[in-house]
Amino acid sequence: MKELHVTSVAEEHEMTCWGCGSHLLLSSYAPIFKCGWCGAITNQNAQKSENKGFLWRRLLDRCFVCLLIIFMLFVICGGVWAAYPIVFSISNYWGIFNSITTVLLSVATTSTFILVAFRCAGAPPVIQWGSYRVVGKGRLEDYTFCHYCSKPKSPRTHHCRSCGMCILDMDHHCPFIGNCVGAANHRSFIFFLISAVASTLYVSILSAYAACHLWPPLKLGTLNISRGSSNILAFNTVKTILFGFLRSAEFLSARGFVLAYLFVSCLSVQIGLSVLLWQQLCYIYQGNTYLSHLSSQGSDAVVQRDCQNIARFFGFSHSALRYLPRFQNPRKRHKK
Repeated sequence: MKELHVTSVAEEHEMTCWGCGSHLLLSSYAPIFKCGWCGAITNQNAQKSENKGFLWRRLLDRCFVCLLIIFMLFVICGGVWAAYPIVFSISNYWGIFNSITTVLLSVATTSTFILVAFRCAGAPPVIQWGSYRVVGKGRLEDYTFCHYCSKPKSPRTHHCRSCGMCILDMDHHCPFIGNCVGAANHRSFIFFLISAVASTLYVSILSAYAACHLWPPLKLGTLNISRGSSNILAFNTVKTILFGFLRSAEFLSARGFVLAYLFVSCLSVQIGLSVLLWQQLCYIYQGNTYLSHLSSQGSDAVVQRDCQNIARFFGFSHSALRYLPRFQNPRKRHKK
């Protein structure tokens, strides 16, 4: 007669899935486990930490938004006041062309900025959870539980402590727009960067052209070229020209100072926005967001990199995607 061995399961090995409420018996204690029915991932060690400084962060974000709006209005109004009398003095056709270009760039930049700053970045879809009767098999595959929002969080969702909510396909939280960049406003954010780069480039060129007509004659000092190496000669030449600009700036009018400030500020902003735009387009080309790129570093996940990711992001039709080039991932080619 066979002997029957009865083993008891420790109470700590009995886990409850937050997604469907099923009771699971695990062979060993695991703080993180995945439900075999609904696919939800439960993390027993996850705890809700205090969201300190939430109001302070929101206040800083709104201050950055206000400063950016003031700067945009200054660029538009200051450029019109300082440059357009000089532009219209050249010819009326050139002045009308610049007026139409200014209106188009101003409307495009301000409208896309308003959409990005004041539109929800993308709330995750509402899904039923918590009970075995309402959750089907695999309905919560790889979902986790957000202890801040007290609701399910999909694999492509991240919780932003600055906005106080979960964001679908969150790329990053931008303090200059006071909002996150996610599934609902990512495309508007790219359009804002494109229009802002084009606007600052146009203003910097226009202000430099207008400033050349208003700048007083340069008062260059004597340049000693009798002795010294070529490096010293080049340094003295640059120094002489720089001091000549500074001496002539004493007689510059208020309109000229505004044009000089517009040129320097727009050029610096243009460089920063161009770098950010290039970085965003590279992530879109890779089929990632900034946060997903950080989480995928060091992993062996195969990423499909091609121009169709960019076309799909901007909403081109499927019939036009076949004319775009496709590139095979080098890791995948090496495995073959």
